[in-house]
Amino acid sequence: MYRKEIEEYIESHKQEMIEDICTLCRINSEKMTYREGMPYGPGAFDALDEALAIAESYGFSITNYDNYVGTADLNDKERQLDILAHLDVVPAGEGWKETEPFEPVVKGDKLFGRGTADDKGPAVAALYAMRAVKDLNIPLKKNVRLILGTDEECGSSDIDHYYSIEEEAPMTFSPDGSFPVVNTEKGGLNGHFTAEWTASDLLPKLVCLEAGTKVNVVPGKACAVVAGIDAEALEHAAAECEKKTGIRFELKLDEDTATITAIGESAHASLPEEGNNALTGLLLYLTELPLAKCEQMTMIRRLLELIPHGDTSGEALGIAMEDELSGSLTLAFSLLKVTESGLEGTFDSRCPVCATEENVLEVVRRNMAKKGLTLHNDSMKPPHHVDGNSEFVKTLLHAYESYTGRKGECVSMGGGTYVHSLKNGVAFGASMPGTDNRMHGADEYAVIEELTVSAKIFAQVIVDLCS
Repeated sequence: MYRKEIEEYIESHKQEMIEDICTLCRINSEKMTYREGMPYGPGAFDALDEALAIAESYGFSITNYDNYVGTADLNDKERQLDILAHLDVVPAGEGWKETEPFEPVVKGDKLFGRGTADDKGPAVAALYAMRAVKDLNIPLKKNVRLILGTDEECGSSDIDHYYSIEEEAPMTFSPDGSFPVVNTEKGGLNGHFTAEWTASDLLPKLVCLEAGTKVNVVPGKACAVVAGIDAEALEHAAAECEKKTGIRFELKLDEDTATITAIGESAHASLPEEGNNALTGLLLYLTELPLAKCEQMTMIRRLLELIPHGDTSGEALGIAMEDELSGSLTLAFSLLKVTESGLEGTFDSRCPVCATEENVLEVVRRNMAKKGLTLHNDSMKPPHHVDGNSEFVKTLLHAYESYTGRKGECVSMGGGTYVHSLKNGVAFGASMPGTDNRMHGADEYAVIEELTVSAKIFAQVIVDLCS
């Protein structure tokens, strides 16, 4: 119903939609230092102010929630559907070749620039879907609200603020992922643990170790300093360990010490099998050196027994599991610091729907305690699942299939989205399966046709759910 009118409207407004996206993408809206009235700094404030001005110019009723979140309402009827998008972006980063990060440009069928795909482009596509329904005078019985957040990339405190004021709509989708429908998101345990011991003066010894940058990143590099070992022993162990792990080791020798840098392959913690963990590779390397027996090395060996190199499923920790809805548990050992008298580490585990505190958190706690390690977590992030057979999800999938000719199905993911804590929220668009639009990387882009089709799909969903 109304498909012909929707398609014609979006096609006739395509260029205007691209211009509005570019207007927002010229604003550097990465999180900045707090200023009075600007909870995430001037960039996010400016982006929200501009987006609300655009929405208001198209006749929508707007509301600004203390510069955390802004909304645009299609009408004043009972709320039925929320579309949850965000205007903040990750830092510009380096390595851009197609354009400067905040100078959006069209090249061929792509729109390049920070935020074009994540998530300003999809936010504007959703606005144009609402604009199409409004300007075409399609009768609705219920309301649609576009929610524009400004802190999705750094913790989503904006949405916490919004939902402390407003109730959830009966249905919510976020165009901050990919099609078809992501209805299942794994839970998580960022396991933080420590151990202490009495320092030893025996040589040869490990002086210190440090690895990892963020809890959700598989370390591509890890460094350690050892004392009292000759070059031949270091080089022999490096060659043997590289054969076993594929990790490369760079050695820098000083008078009495040596710095060892393990180089592997970084990856997102939700897909640890795609990387080669330099941290666990370095631990394995240290256990193959002729270091003096001491509590420190005993603890490192025990730690490696719990999270051995290549174990990305939590098998050795006793938590490997999977289910049909969300797949297998994954584990990435992401952060570790070792001194002469203690260690502190964190692993990132993405847990399927079948995971509970009893079969994950408490199992880890017990198994670590047996090895002399203390787990400090007292809770887990729960998984998120919305029934794939609900009328809401089936309506989304039908619109997707109708406008793309592709098979619509529900999928799960290890990462979390804006809707993770909402009862009836899913991720829906705005990129098509197989499109790598370099989100968070250099030369981020959106495929223009995918944004256009997304706007059409979103408009159809509004009609189907709210008429």
